[in-house]
Amino acid sequence: MASKEANLEALLYAAGDNGLEEQNLIEMLEIDGESLDKVAQNLQQKLTQDADSGLQLIHIAHTYKLTTSPQTAKIIEKYFQKDLTKNLSQSALEILAIVAYRQPITRVEIDDIRGVNSSGALQTLVWRGLIKADGKKDAPGHPKLYVTTDYFLQYFNYHSLADLPLIEDFADNDSNGEIDLFEAKGTADKQMQKEEE
Repeated sequence: MASKEANLEALLYAAGDNGLEEQNLIEMLEIDGESLDKVAQNLQQKLTQDADSGLQLIHIAHTYKLTTSPQTAKIIEKYFQKDLTKNLSQSALEILAIVAYRQPITRVEIDDIRGVNSSGALQTLVWRGLIKADGKKDAPGHPKLYVTTDYFLQYFNYHSLADLPLIEDFADNDSNGEIDLFEAKGTADKQMQKEEE
């Protein structure tokens, strides 16, 4: 059975950039606030003392997060400068398609559609400038609403969101479920033009 420190580390890893609020951790780990502080201190000490660890535990505004440690800053900077994420992963493309067609949309709504946590790939898309937070939803917690950016249009060589292929075009698709939502550029514009005529 995993220790409380291991469980905390796993939860914070899974939570990604958003981290987890103290109250959620208290409930999930089934401990009180004082015990959580102690477990967090132990994990932070373990990460700090391990010279081979590139992670640190931070505590900001009642939220715990796992982040890269300051001593790894140069390699992380090199990673983003080199843009090793030039080719988007399948999960990032999935999220991008969901945002493009359902915007504005929250991360939780994206997670519900995909059935898995999307925070890591979502953050990659924000860093890449393909999507951005644009306001907050009028709902408990006021989650961020995500939309595509002008750079998204440029990246896929679109003039407007109307250039996105129509979802209906894929309804009778016989390609074993494999479709490329960014392949049929301009379909929506042509359809709108036909309707105007």
